[in-house]
Formats: sequence, structure tokens, C-alpha cells
Amino acid sequence: MSTESLLFSYVFSLLAGLSVLAIYSDLRSRRFRPAREQDRIFRCEKCGSVFTDDADVDRSRCSQCGTLNEPIQF
Repeated sequence: MSTESLLFSYVFSLLAGLSVLAIYSDLRSRRFRPAREQDRIFRCEKCGSVFTDDADVDRSRCSQCGTLNEPIQF
């Protein structure tokens, strides 16, 4: 076996092992990460404050002045 092929096989096996570990680590972290919920964005008509609330809420009360607001439509 030549020196070049021995060196190539050593580097290739090292990179393959690191790739497998990176993929395994990424899959494992995705499994335990909480699911991202979609929030609605609201802008207060009275004071101009921008805030978010749950996706199932149709109208939300402003935390600054207490006015009920409709969600922003993009």
C-alpha cells in the first residue's frame, strides 16, 4: 500500500466519522427541541405598540394601554 493511499484512507475515514457524528447530533437536538408555534403579530391602534399573541386568538388586548386590536395582515 502506497503512502498516498494510506494517508487518503486515514483522512477519509476521519472525515466520514465526523460527518456521521454531526448528523447524529443534529437529529438528536431536533428531537428534544420544542416545536415552534406560529404567533400572530398585533399593532395597537391607540398607542402604536407592537406585540404578539397565540395563533388561535382573533383579538388581543394591548399590554400598554388595554385596547383590543386586530392582527396585522401581511
